[in-house]
Amino acid sequence: MTNSSEHAVSVPAGHAEVVGNDDASMHLLFDASSTGGALSSLEVRLGVGANGAAPHFHTRSSELFYVVEGELRVLAGDEITTVGAGGSLVVPKLMPHAFGATPDSPARVLIVLTPGVERFGYFRLLARIQAGEATLAELAAAQDEYDNHFVDAPLWWQDRGAAAAG
Repeated sequence: MTNSSEHAVSVPAGHAEVVGNDDASMHLLFDASSTGGALSSLEVRLGVGANGAAPHFHTRSSELFYVVEGELRVLAGDEITTVGAGGSLVVPKLMPHAFGATPDSPARVLIVLTPGVERFGYFRLLARIQAGEATLAELAAAQDEYDNHFVDAPLWWQDRGAAAAG
């Protein structure tokens, strides 16, 4: 990856850092420091029905979701919608949101936060939690650092439960 304000920034195919597991993996593309703060970006790959992110909001960035393959179920504010391959959705800063693959489809999603926020450490922390090497308390303590603030969203969990049962 190159990093300069005078050059294009790129990640060659197959060179993104990958964290997570077969059910939910994050392919880390650009952190804010590599784009002069313009954006941060990753590709998320979710297995059939897998949860992506629990309900949360950002105070500094809006978030773009572009579904490359499959179908993504998204909570945005108080609405839940399904976005299919080729579709996109923008969630403005401060709006609670969550996402996961639909119960009958995997999903591959490009996510872009703008302006950029240093987030790679957050995704590495999530991977450590998945591996049993870190705790949810550590995640809660890092909310301000990574501008990822968790919220209660019963509608989302009700939908995910209905999806799992359906």
